Amino acid sequence: MVAKSPSLFPDPRDGQPPTEGVPTPPQAACLRGDATNPVGGIARLAASSPLVDEKRQTEYYLLPAKSLINRCTSDRVPFPWTVNPYRGCEFGCKYCYARYTHEFMELAPEEFERKIYVKANPGALTAHELAATDMRGQHIAIGTATDPYQPAEEEFGATRAVLEAMARQSGLSVSITTKSNRVVRDIDLLRRVSEKSSLTVNVSIITLNQRLARRLEPRAPRPDLRLAAVTKLREAGIAVGVNVMPVLPGITDRENDCDALACAIRDAGAQWLAAGVLFLMPSSLAVFLPFLEQEFPRLAKRYREWYTRNAYAPEDYRKEISARFAALRSKYGLGLRPQVPEGSGSERQQLELKWVAA
Repeated sequence: MVAKSPSLFPDPRDGQPPTEGVPTPPQAACLRGDATNPVGGIARLAASSPLVDEKRQTEYYLLPAKSLINRCTSDRVPFPWTVNPYRGCEFGCKYCYARYTHEFMELAPEEFERKIYVKANPGALTAHELAATDMRGQHIAIGTATDPYQPAEEEFGATRAVLEAMARQSGLSVSITTKSNRVVRDIDLLRRVSEKSSLTVNVSIITLNQRLARRLEPRAPRPDLRLAAVTKLREAGIAVGVNVMPVLPGITDRENDCDALACAIRDAGAQWLAAGVLFLMPSSLAVFLPFLEQEFPRLAKRYREWYTRNAYAPEDYRKEISARFAALRSKYGLGLRPQVPEGSGSERQQLELKWVAA
């Protein structure tokens, strides 16, 4: 799967204002994890990866990797580099657009949360790539296709290893996107990174309703824990905002609910708020639609009409949500873009972020 508003991958062709867009995955080369390997290559690597742990009905494999920092050349992607320390995500969000990345390894989309691949030697690979390529001032987005602070991070520490390597560099531009409060574990490390480079954190929250969140995001931390993480990050001087992504039609889009969420985001100390409507690729639709028919049967027909032939919701609806969140940002004084604390980072003035957040 990480940001540019309202998603990591807005499609410039959809005709929406630049402050609110629709998530569109980049070309596959941005998300394979190993840009030098063809599809068949990553599938073979996955098939031969050793099983290193099994818990919570989830299997963890050690995946050989030739690259951790992946170059993105697609003009749909608002940053040139991505880092995904894992493949797959245990949170199991029913709507997750990144399920299609498991298809590169010839795995079913339903296995996205059951087979997690941990990339081998993440710290050493990151350090090598940062030394070999001058990435100063070029944005590196961590967590674009899988959550960098999913449960696997507690045991394997791949994300922390990547950040440790980045903390030894200066002049970088880095963002982290997560729906986990585990990110606060690394506050000391995030401070070290931000002393030499530009660093922002995007925490994803789509609803304040804990019961609803548990149905939609079965193993993700509760929304209140994520809001508390926002507060702790701000208290630590880390630039942080919230992604309300995706907005689910008929489920999380009620005006009062959106207002309450925006208010809570402001009260938690977030500096910006991004929002984007649900985007469903076929692999994601194959998982989400059966879930919808079971949990929200009254909405199933509407979703089939909207998403079976088109990955996007209708443009009129997207514009309505765009306007709603623009008004909420104005109402609660939330920003349109990441705000970097002044005075931190020796090359801060050279690191203007090129992508717009909302």
